Parts: sequence; structure tokens; C-alpha cells
Amino acid sequence: MLTDKQVLGRKGEDLVVQKCHCPRCKRKKTLKRLPPNFKCSDVICDFCGYLAQVKAVTVRSIEDVPDRILGAAWGVQQDRMLAGIYLPLFIVLINGRESSIFYLSTDAQTPDMFVPRKPLSDSARRAGWQGFVYDLRKVRSSVIRMA
Repeated sequence: MLTDKQVLGRKGEDLVVQKCHCPRCKRKKTLKRLPPNFKCSDVICDFCGYLAQVKAVTVRSIEDVPDRILGAAWGVQQDRMLAGIYLPLFIVLINGRESSIFYLSTDAQTPDMFVPRKPLSDSARRAGWQGFVYDLRKVRSSVIRMA
């Protein structure tokens, strides 16, 4: 059974697949969802191989991207950043039945927009796991509305 966060994430991925064209090849209906737990990527273009991350957030207003969004595993993100690999980001804002989709390309991303979170305590179910937060205040002017 999916958690509420997983349901929200899946809804965001489905909206991107349904409403967005591939930013690289510009083809429509070629973005497809990747299997759950695929590291750092949620959608792929089945024509050109373009990979992207999707983050869905419940918000009051679908017009403005929030200042901060929870990311995923810091270790994986940090390794990719050290290798100079950044993935484009679709940001899906959801308010009831309304939604909007924003996009942040890789060339607009900066290392300081990725803020590590405190590792989970020893008593936590996933003790020691560390996530990160996207600090979008630093790149707000580069975020583009897609839908």
C-alpha cells in the first residue's frame, strides 16, 4: 500500500507524463515513468533517453514555486554532484484538483541549492539515512512554467 507521499509523487509523475513534452527532443507523449526507487530519476523520454526528476508538492497557490522542497537521498545526490552530474527537475504544484508544472534545467542548478538535512537518529526506522532540501530561492528566476 502506498503512503500519502508516494501517492502525491505518483500523481506528479503522471501529470508530467500527460502534460509535458520532452525538453530535449520536443516530442509529445514520449515521457514515461521509471520504476519506483530508480535513483534520482522519475521520468525518461522513450525517444531520446532524456532523464528528469519530478517533485510534487501540495501547496496553497499553484502560481508560485515554494522556497524549499524536500529532495531524496543526500548520498546519491552528493555523489552525482561531485561527478558534475545534475538532473533536470520538474516541480509539480498541487492544490486539490488544480495543478501546475514548473521546470528547472540542469544548467540553472547550483551546488548551493542542494542543502543536506540532518541524518535520522539512531532510534529511527532508517537510522543514519540523510536527505536533502532543494533551496529554490537561489534559482527562482530560472524556473519556467510548463503547464
